[in-house]
Amino acid sequence: MSRFLAPLTSPEAMDAGRFGPKAANLARLVQAGLPALPGFCLEASAYRTQVHALGLEADARGVCAAEHSPQARRHALAMKLGLLDQPIVPEVLDPLLEAWRELKRTTGSLTAVRSSALVEDRSGSSFAGQFESFLGIESEPDFITAVRSCWGALWATRALRYMATHGIDPAETAMAVLIQPLISARASGGGLSRPPGANSEGAMTLTATWGLGSAIAQGEVTPDRYELASDGKLLSVTPGRKDHQVGCMHRQEPMAQAVPRDQIARPCLSDRQALELGHMLREIETLMDMPVEIEWAMDETQLWILQARPLQVQPAAEPDAVWANRPRLSGHPAGIGWGTGRACVIHCECELARLAPGDVLITKVAGPALSHILTHVAGVVSERGGGTSHLASLARERGIPMVLGVLEATERIPDGSTVALDGVAGVVRWMT
Repeated sequence: MSRFLAPLTSPEAMDAGRFGPKAANLARLVQAGLPALPGFCLEASAYRTQVHALGLEADARGVCAAEHSPQARRHALAMKLGLLDQPIVPEVLDPLLEAWRELKRTTGSLTAVRSSALVEDRSGSSFAGQFESFLGIESEPDFITAVRSCWGALWATRALRYMATHGIDPAETAMAVLIQPLISARASGGGLSRPPGANSEGAMTLTATWGLGSAIAQGEVTPDRYELASDGKLLSVTPGRKDHQVGCMHRQEPMAQAVPRDQIARPCLSDRQALELGHMLREIETLMDMPVEIEWAMDETQLWILQARPLQVQPAAEPDAVWANRPRLSGHPAGIGWGTGRACVIHCECELARLAPGDVLITKVAGPALSHILTHVAGVVSERGGGTSHLASLARERGIPMVLGVLEATERIPDGSTVALDGVAGVVRWMT
């Protein structure tokens, strides 16, 4: 491969400074013999080469220099349009297309094109759901567009907001790209090797839904939840409410499909599969020498690991005695700790202006597009979602308690009431 490319089987692919932590972590799993998908990565220097060739360095520096001004927005727009609309320079494009064609030829699969920014999947800054992934790529024009879109995602408004809250200058970082075959997933999900507040008995959590995992990542379904002990024993299985799945069938683009009624509450994993996945999760934690969060998928033949990143953990908090006998609802614990505030029940994003600092957001779906509200809320409760969604990952970073998958939360919790939520136990209480 060229100087811009490295297969995940190559030791150089484990260099996070060149290929980003997402790709580097996957390369590490591949080379340790874990079932992570093959593929290759496009080095961040290819992005820098493209930016230089298009003469965009001044615009990149201008975004931070003119922060919160119309000029900053113009600079960011110039970066996005330049990266999305202008041809990729031949020294990058020619070897990239050659490697992609070879991957298609050897696997016979559609392609997944995923961001692997130098700043994501690090402790304290996961950037979960802030960049882009493109699934089901088949044609050459679509592949080129997906790569350019991953580059441009570094300059998306939500990514820039996230970087600003973490003191990151986008001009000082770069975007690598991960290219892999697409799994024809029967089921997908996530896993936490050490959930917040976990004791010695319940030490791992898995989530699962039918089809591709984007429905979990976006908080659109309430997934199955599997609790495993530290010794790998399966402690409990809580079926979810998985009324739709995202599938990639018959070489079409991924699309949402209704789940048959008899499968909505049927667990996606057998006990044996859950135990196998728990064993992999413990292996990955040992390999990375830290608590980890993973994403996985299962096709007709086996389980695959799609991603591994550091997991933010904190000890459980003690709830105040005043809340002991208050009305309560339970769901998936998804954040960290304990929080109280005024309930703000939101049925549509157009109502978010009602959300005041210190409120607890009560909503139906909590996706990563809501990441900007985490800077000023006391907590989040959602009727859908689970503990491995992208917004849950972002909440853990900021120490924001969340309880997801709480049935009828927007109907039963009174708007304006005082709410307390436990992001470790997965319980929300209220008083009027």
